[in-house]
Amino acid sequence: MAAGSRTASSQPGVIDGIRYDLVRMHETWMELFFPRQRSEGSSVLGKWQPKTAREKLTYNSWRLIGAPVIGLLYPLVLFGYLLRFQSRRIDYTAAKLGKIGVFALFLLLWGGLTAVARVRFTPAGFFAVGAASGVAVFSALLALLFRSLGGRLTTVVFAYPFAMTAIFLPPVVAALYSPTLAAAIFPRSQTIAIWILDNPLSFLDLGEYLRRTYDLRGVAYAGMWFGLAVPVGWVLGVLVTLADLVRPKPTSTDEDDDE
Repeated sequence: MAAGSRTASSQPGVIDGIRYDLVRMHETWMELFFPRQRSEGSSVLGKWQPKTAREKLTYNSWRLIGAPVIGLLYPLVLFGYLLRFQSRRIDYTAAKLGKIGVFALFLLLWGGLTAVARVRFTPAGFFAVGAASGVAVFSALLALLFRSLGGRLTTVVFAYPFAMTAIFLPPVVAALYSPTLAAAIFPRSQTIAIWILDNPLSFLDLGEYLRRTYDLRGVAYAGMWFGLAVPVGWVLGVLVTLADLVRPKPTSTDEDDDE
């Protein structure tokens, strides 16, 4: 009974949260062209309302256009909430470890992979994994540096792509010399590459040009993931930013209470 009552009592909270998000998104949409649309309004003048027939037509038309746009964006906002939660956990851990601790963690992680490559791979494989691991460790430090500088634009443009490079590059390079890793990474990489070529890069036949010009094999896998680190980092950063715009981060006092 207690568990059931907790579930029932949590539903209004979820519904209220969704309602708050949708209202805030709609108000933000309206403020792209009309002043003072926020209901919590900081202005003593109150919420702006159209008066003339032309203003009413424009206002209502823009409001109707916003409904499907918000419906399409809201799932991305929900995903952004999840990413923001995970990024906060990472930020909290990084703050506890400090720059030296983060450096030591990535050095231990990818240094261990390099040590395995020294035993299991050919000399060429060992040097390739070692180079990729060095790039990854350096990228982790750059991600932490840009994150510590603060600023939404700096974090999205630089910190997230460097973080993606630090995570993905070494295992992809190691997969070039390990059949076990190759069986896990390369088929998924091919699936992702096909989707990218057939969808985002189909514009102006860019996907067909890349198919004719390049073959996805060997070091091309590493190049693919190194290249994807930037747009993937940007997408993740934009989703987190979108979540912050819809539901701003709580104050430090609130976060301390959550802890």
